[in-house]
Amino acid sequence: MTEKGIILLIEDNQKILDINRRMLEKDGFIVFTAKTLDEARARIKIVSPDVAVIDIMMPDGSGIDFLQELREVSNAPALFLTAKADRADIIAGLTAGGNDYITKPYDIDEFRSRIVNFVQLMKTADKNIVADESKTSVLTDKELAIALYVSKGLSNKDIASKVYLSESRVKTSLSAIYRKLGISEEKDKRHLLNSVLHN
Repeated sequence: MTEKGIILLIEDNQKILDINRRMLEKDGFIVFTAKTLDEARARIKIVSPDVAVIDIMMPDGSGIDFLQELREVSNAPALFLTAKADRADIIAGLTAGGNDYITKPYDIDEFRSRIVNFVQLMKTADKNIVADESKTSVLTDKELAIALYVSKGLSNKDIASKVYLSESRVKTSLSAIYRKLGISEEKDKRHLLNSVLHN
C-alpha cells in the first residue's frame, strides 16, 4: 500500500506494540517502534513522525516527561496510550501537551480511527491553508488547523472535537493565534482571520 504517514509507537509491552504496528502497517503507515524512552530518543533523531503514540509508564521514565523532549523537535500530535486511567492522570497528560488520551484496555478500531483522523487533520491543514507565510509561519501546525476551522465558521466546541482538545484549550490557542497574527478587533474575528489566511 502507499505510504500514508509515519507513526512512532513508544510502548514497552511487546504484544501491544506488535498488534498496533501490524494494524497501522496494514493501513499503509510507516511505523517506527521503541520499547524504552532511550530508543524513542534515538528514533526522533532520524525520523520526524506524523503522530506519536506514547505509553506513560515506561521502564526508563515517564512518557509525559518524554513528550516535553519531543516537543522540542516536533509538533506532531501525541496520543497517550496507557493503563493510567485516573482522572488526575488524564488531566496531567493533556495539560502536558498530549492531544489525546486512551486508557488500556482499549478498542483497537477506535485507536486506529484516532490515528487516521490525526494524520488526515494535519494533511488537510497543509493542503487547504493558502496563507501569507510571512504571517502564518509563526503558528504551530495545531494552531494552523484551528485557524482553518475558525475561518470556516466552526464553533469552539466543534473545533475541540476535531483537533482532540478541550474547549478551554481551543480558546487559549485562539488567543495565541490572534496575538501572533496581530488580530485585535473583537468583532467578526472569523472574517478577519479568513482574510489573513487566504489573502
